[in-house]
Amino acid sequence: MDKFTALEPTRLYASGSIKRTSRPSTVSRSIGKLPVDLHFLVLSHLPIPDIPAYARASKATADLSRNEKAWERRWNDLGITRHALDDTLDDLESKQKAKARSRSPPTIPVDSLDDEFGEFTSAPGMPSVPSLSAAFTSFADVPPGKHTFRLRYMRAHSILRKCLHPLLQPPHAVLSALTPLIGSSLLFQARSLRLLTFFLSPRIQPVRNWDILLAALKAAIDRFDASLLTAFDSADSRGDEVMMKEAAHASWQVWPGVGDWEMGKVWAEKREILYEQGRWNPLANFTNENTLDFTPMDEFMASIIHALEEYGTRAVLVFPPSAGVLIGFAERVANEVVGEYIAPLLTRAREISNALYLTAVAASFRESWRIVDVLTTVSSDFSGEGKNKAEDVVFMMFESHMDEYLDEEIESLKQAFEVVCKEWDRSTLALASHGASIQGQQNRFLNAQNPALMKRTVLASFTDMLLLPVTIVPRTVGAGVVAVGGAVGGAVGAVGTGMVQGIAMLNPQRWVGGAGSVDSAKEYASYRSAEGEGAIFEIGAYEDQEEGGEGLDDTIPPSSARDVTVITSTSAATTSLVPRTSGTPEPPATSVSTTKRKLVPTEKLDLLLSLDVALQLIHADRDALKRLETFASYPGWYGTRVRETIEEAFCEMLGVLSNRHLERGFGIATERMNSYKPAEHEETTNVAPLLQFFELVHVGDTIQSMVQVFFDKALAPYIDKTDFLNMVVREKKRFENTLDDCVAAGLNAGTQVLMNQVEHIILTLTKPREYYPPEDAPQELGPTKGCTEAIRCLDMHCKLLKGSTSKEVLEVFYQEVGIRLLAILQKHIKRQIISLNGGFQVIADLNAYYSFIVSLKVVSVTADFSHLKMLGHVFVVEEAKDLAQIVRDVTRYGGAYRPEDIYEFIQRRADWKKIEKTVDKTMYNLSFKEDCIIC
Repeated sequence: MDKFTALEPTRLYASGSIKRTSRPSTVSRSIGKLPVDLHFLVLSHLPIPDIPAYARASKATADLSRNEKAWERRWNDLGITRHALDDTLDDLESKQKAKARSRSPPTIPVDSLDDEFGEFTSAPGMPSVPSLSAAFTSFADVPPGKHTFRLRYMRAHSILRKCLHPLLQPPHAVLSALTPLIGSSLLFQARSLRLLTFFLSPRIQPVRNWDILLAALKAAIDRFDASLLTAFDSADSRGDEVMMKEAAHASWQVWPGVGDWEMGKVWAEKREILYEQGRWNPLANFTNENTLDFTPMDEFMASIIHALEEYGTRAVLVFPPSAGVLIGFAERVANEVVGEYIAPLLTRAREISNALYLTAVAASFRESWRIVDVLTTVSSDFSGEGKNKAEDVVFMMFESHMDEYLDEEIESLKQAFEVVCKEWDRSTLALASHGASIQGQQNRFLNAQNPALMKRTVLASFTDMLLLPVTIVPRTVGAGVVAVGGAVGGAVGAVGTGMVQGIAMLNPQRWVGGAGSVDSAKEYASYRSAEGEGAIFEIGAYEDQEEGGEGLDDTIPPSSARDVTVITSTSAATTSLVPRTSGTPEPPATSVSTTKRKLVPTEKLDLLLSLDVALQLIHADRDALKRLETFASYPGWYGTRVRETIEEAFCEMLGVLSNRHLERGFGIATERMNSYKPAEHEETTNVAPLLQFFELVHVGDTIQSMVQVFFDKALAPYIDKTDFLNMVVREKKRFENTLDDCVAAGLNAGTQVLMNQVEHIILTLTKPREYYPPEDAPQELGPTKGCTEAIRCLDMHCKLLKGSTSKEVLEVFYQEVGIRLLAILQKHIKRQIISLNGGFQVIADLNAYYSFIVSLKVVSVTADFSHLKMLGHVFVVEEAKDLAQIVRDVTRYGGAYRPEDIYEFIQRRADWKKIEKTVDKTMYNLSFKEDCIIC
């Protein structure tokens, strides 16, 4: 038999020739009368000793007891992976193995610690469940990638169960009994005790008497933590940071996570900085003149920063980052030291004045923010996204002041606006209303060679002002006036007294801020320029802008291209700024500016608007916004309130500027223009109210541009400019619409005043026989004086409007002028008696009017004047029949005039009585002798 070899099995079918379909296995969804999910829920809450009994209930429960889903929860409850205790478990295992090799393992009575896995193998008829020792042995032989949650737990259970016997010792001997098992290292002892705490938790219940063992373990941990605290205090007194770190990390490991961590709390309470409030006097920040000087607070904060640096560096080195000892210490310093320092300071500031209070709040917050800076420097945990934790220290400390501050910011801003408006109503507006004479230099936009360039220069200076830094924290400054060179690029000539004061507001020293001027309302009320003094800006002879007006979006000359001379004086409230553009020639003596200065009227409508008022309002709003920007990064509810207050402050400024200044000034100007009577004034070339209204349009347009620049610089970072539902965007649009409506209403009244003036010029300067000269009078082919003066008046006023408004508004104005001029001329012609020779004079005048209208480049009006010029030919046709044919040819005038309209014009001919019958007969085929019978 030994000679026979076994036959090899042969494959009856080729591989892949037959496809077998596996029958789907039936998965039972219930065990007994209960669903599987409910069994899983019961199994997940069973104590470990009860699992064998549950497994013996049936084959299905035995299979379920080995399910990975149930054991995954048990493994996670141990917290080994979550708390990175794998190394601790391995060290415990290695110590137990070393101890087992040195001597035989001790025998543990079964009645004291149940062998919860031992009964698995003794159940008759049940599937075999390996004992704990067998599972541990098999786990060691399984590759690492094949470790199941059940095997992992069984291994941990086996290791930790061997550490439970010392917990049965008397309380004072538990730690001594555990030391051989958990080692002598403080950190390893702490991690081992923590792991045992997870093992004896109610979620696992590894043994029957787990609750008794857990109570003993907690008592041992309390003793252990107390010894750590003693060791930490001793090391702290010696400055032994190594020992402090070891004790702190060990104590953090055994802390249950409920309440305050005792070691971190005790360390923070022993810092001297928390008990030195008496060293500092917050009221020392007030000077004898009741102004703010934060030099004492600088010293106070320097001490706080030094303490945070010293203690914070040690806290970062000694304590675990997750303990948050540094942030907790910083919160106590902020609330108990800095907060207690700031509270009486703000209370005293509020007692003095609201403006001082607002400055003190923003300055105190800015000073407190140094805590954030030092925390981010001391610990890298506060860099990046972690910086929010450091910022919350100051935010939470300052929250108690935010509601009062935000409310007061708006109220004080309204009061400052009210002071500015009342002062304007009392002084400049009253003077303008009564026509009082104003002394001093009065340069205007209209006097400039180039108003558009002048406004761009103003905006360049205004932009420079907005970019200047603002002093939030008041400190002592040296005596005298600080000379500022090159900060202000050019600006503009004064528009009356208001313009002088407005440019004076562009003084950089007023916008930078300082310790000596904090009451905004008093500052705005007291700041008035001396009569006869002001800023004079000389603009060179620039080339004229493109016809139709220049917008303010053109390139602004850079500040570096301007040579600015700043003259400061301690005896005057104004600053004289005389910019010169290099390479720009001086205006000639016979320039337009010199001519126009002779036309300054006595009624000061141009004082109804002031750049000074706009600048003061913007200045007050800018101060408020700069203070509010200090709190712009506030999170949560107060962050929303800060942003809403920023928007409300800007909207309040727009509302006051629109309703209390622009709308009111333009309204008075429109009313005054409507009451203007040309016959009561000797000057006929210019219309005084209209000239001044054009100046108002320039000022209003400049104010609108300044508001746009201020909006782009100050508000755009906080809002979405494309959101038409935003409160700021809507209020800004309303402001612009109000200004457009005011300008439109004024232009309508101004146009009527201008055309009344033109009609007055034509009536007064047209001689009685201008178009009916004597037969022997020499023939002159030029326009009449009345025509020349009327065109001169129109041309001057039309040019003055260029550069102060949009091309659309300008075109509407030109079109309205043309339509009304056409009606005036038609009415004027119908009042005349025109001879054949006078007809040539009419044609000459109409040609002159036509040339003027062509220069306006309004197509519709140009066509009408072309037809009117053609109509003048009816006065130079001698033959009546030819004249009748011309009258009947309606296509000759493009349909602008009907035959009956032309008939009215030809009735003004001097020979009309002679040619009337012939014309009537030719036009209407009438013969009075043949067709008319008198009965």
